[in-house]
Amino acid sequence: MTKKKVPAGGITAKERRERLKRAPGLAPKTLARLHAQHPTAHCELDYRSPFELVCSVVLSAQTTDANVNKATPKLFARFPSPRELAAVEPVEVEPYVASLGFFRMKSKSLVGLARALVEKHGGRVPQTMDELVKLPGVGRKTANVVLGVLWNKPEGVVVDTHVQRLAQRLGWSKRTEPEKIEKDLCAILPRQVWDLTGHVLIFHGRRCCYARKPDCASCSVTDVCPAAFDAEHVGRKKR
Repeated sequence: MTKKKVPAGGITAKERRERLKRAPGLAPKTLARLHAQHPTAHCELDYRSPFELVCSVVLSAQTTDANVNKATPKLFARFPSPRELAAVEPVEVEPYVASLGFFRMKSKSLVGLARALVEKHGGRVPQTMDELVKLPGVGRKTANVVLGVLWNKPEGVVVDTHVQRLAQRLGWSKRTEPEKIEKDLCAILPRQVWDLTGHVLIFHGRRCCYARKPDCASCSVTDVCPAAFDAEHVGRKKR
């Protein structure tokens, strides 16, 4: 007599399918529970001005916030405002960001960004999505970080690798493209929590719902998560 295989976490395939169906409708409550688990969730980039924040977000691509925070003190001591940064060539910026990935491209973006701020915006960071995404190195994700963190008026949810992974594990989106995931999240979550959503999911992804070996035992929403105790292969980028 063969033993029946015990489903991961004691959750049957049927129950997982039911959870997937319920997940979008439960999203606001699930987010609130995750926020209770991470009440201090916030942008972990260090900055003292809108200029420093937008530069830091540009630098954070393909690296960690911690690495960016190690590099930026010397960078901003040398270039404290857009005008100082706009006056140099990218090669002069490279030594300050050489510890980060794609540092030559990022140096070029920072100088282009600074020149655009000086020439078109009087040295100030604009407060609209349309204006922000026209700046060198600034895409929709970066713009939403800036709009949300500085002025609490994002035009969507920030979707980075953590948000992408958790959105799929929680059953909030079946998509793999950030833009489509963002649309799904905006459709099931109220606008007033769009900024919070990114911070909470990023905190949870960094501290609990890891890409590899997620710590489901420490998660506050395993009773509703469709991927609970079997999440390792859900939402991870294919290699």
